[in-house]
Amino acid sequence: MAFDISSPSYDNDNVVDEFYLSTVFREEPVMVPRVCVIIPTYNRYLFLIEAVESVLNQSYRDFELIVIDDGSEDNTIEITHRYPDKLRYFYQKNQGAPAARNQGIKLSRAELITFLDSDDLWDKDKLRYQVDFMESTPEARICYTDEIWIRRGVRVNPRKRHRKDSGWIFDRALELCIISPSSVMIRRELFLEVGYFDEELPVAEDYDLWLRIASTSPIYLIDKPLIIKRGGHPDQLSEKYWGRDRFRVRALEKLLDHDQLGSEQRRQALRVLKKKCEILARGCYRRGKREEGDKFAGLPLKYEKG
Repeated sequence: MAFDISSPSYDNDNVVDEFYLSTVFREEPVMVPRVCVIIPTYNRYLFLIEAVESVLNQSYRDFELIVIDDGSEDNTIEITHRYPDKLRYFYQKNQGAPAARNQGIKLSRAELITFLDSDDLWDKDKLRYQVDFMESTPEARICYTDEIWIRRGVRVNPRKRHRKDSGWIFDRALELCIISPSSVMIRRELFLEVGYFDEELPVAEDYDLWLRIASTSPIYLIDKPLIIKRGGHPDQLSEKYWGRDRFRVRALEKLLDHDQLGSEQRRQALRVLKKKCEILARGCYRRGKREEGDKFAGLPLKYEKG
């Protein structure tokens, strides 16, 4: 059955955990799964079937599966008939992947939250490895895994700059987004501290969230390729927007504006901001967008003076 659910507002300083509030005042016991798997999707029914199968085939079984249909116009709703009693399906008007993921978090019941993009796949032992790690490392609040890349049906090797790191990786996470949403496992409490995905960012919302987390917490790597990232299809958001660094610059501005970074972190963030602004400014000038180019060229001065 489809439900129309309004999108939760994004408020980095005032996140409300609806499941927590709904259960605190209940007298009867609630059966809560250990892990929640959230799949946001939009017009990807065939991909979605394969993604769901990779979740249902997990060797670790104590999970709930939530599919957030972000306004699909294909036959995505048929997933409810194909897998009755295997998943929870929710429909919302099209608002973008960040809003869909946030909705899934709000609707989840588990302590450990995971995501799977509908065009990606999981190794059958992905959840088992991560749950084992989180249980054996109680101080860890987030972990992620290595990955296999498929582009237009062909496996490709990541470049050296895409290598994964573990621990305090803020400086590495600044340069580019080395963490895939499909690879993470996050304790619910962390969202209550740093906020949800920023729904105002059409892309790079994951980069933004990982930076907020990495500035305050270590992010641990499970050095096994436990997800398959499939890319190169034309409906990918990363292919839709020119100058994706524009949105990464916005994420860096947010960090610098909130002034919650240590002095070394601020220096690192400003260095990367300058680098990305220089590249964007050159791109704007080549396209005849001088006003926008001047804006990027001058932006770092705001933070250097501060």
